[in-house]
Amino acid sequence: MQHHEDTLAAYVAAVSASPETVAVVATGSAARGTERPDSDVDVYLVVTEPAFARAEAAERLSYVDAEVATYDGGYVDVKVVTTDYLRRAAVDGDDPVRASFRGARVVWTRVAEVHALVAAIPVLPEEVWEDRAASFVAQMRLYGGYFLRQGEQLGETYLRHWAAVHLVGSAGRALLARGRVLFQGHKYLTTQLAALPDLPDGYLALAERVLHEPTAEHGRALMDAVEAHHAWAVGREQTLSRFVRENELAWLTRVPPPEFR
Repeated sequence: MQHHEDTLAAYVAAVSASPETVAVVATGSAARGTERPDSDVDVYLVVTEPAFARAEAAERLSYVDAEVATYDGGYVDVKVVTTDYLRRAAVDGDDPVRASFRGARVVWTRVAEVHALVAAIPVLPEEVWEDRAASFVAQMRLYGGYFLRQGEQLGETYLRHWAAVHLVGSAGRALLARGRVLFQGHKYLTTQLAALPDLPDGYLALAERVLHEPTAEHGRALMDAVEAHHAWAVGREQTLSRFVRENELAWLTRVPPPEFR
């Protein structure tokens, strides 16, 4: 919408005069053309390394700027990064970071490389998707087939609910990976799953039932639907070892557990 573009232009005019500003990258709904009239304007402000260090020390890596807004209630939601951040995000970024660059556009830059870096961030190689899906299926099997069952047997309310949330999260992320869809964050998981063209019949209702009534029976029904949906690239005999490696040995491998990727 024009008032979003006007606000973005005003923000660029305000920050581009600084020699420490490298680029401004518009993201979110305003960049993708899906904004509402009252939506904010999301940007990554790319700065020099010294400027980033000062922002980090001052706890100013993320903030809002309402002064440049050209409409009532508007503001620019700013995240401060560097070109090195963009490079590393293209290689090691977690899903929410990668997803945040989907549909992003470089509004202003001093460095031509920024265009290629931004374009590379939301792209994952094909071979990564199946491996990622296998990781989440292994997570699903342990949370639903062991921890949820244990919580029910022991009468542990916390364990049951903790396992149910992780079961639904891991099952959902396995299905997103199967659909080659980047996970945007827990706030968006249900919406993202509902938009998948290939979702197990009744999946969302099964997930809701697990969350409202975290029992081994309901967990099993959810897992059965996911297991039948695809020939996942992790066998039953590999599941426990994979879960241990990706969770309990994360401190050793220095690789974050799947839910944090």
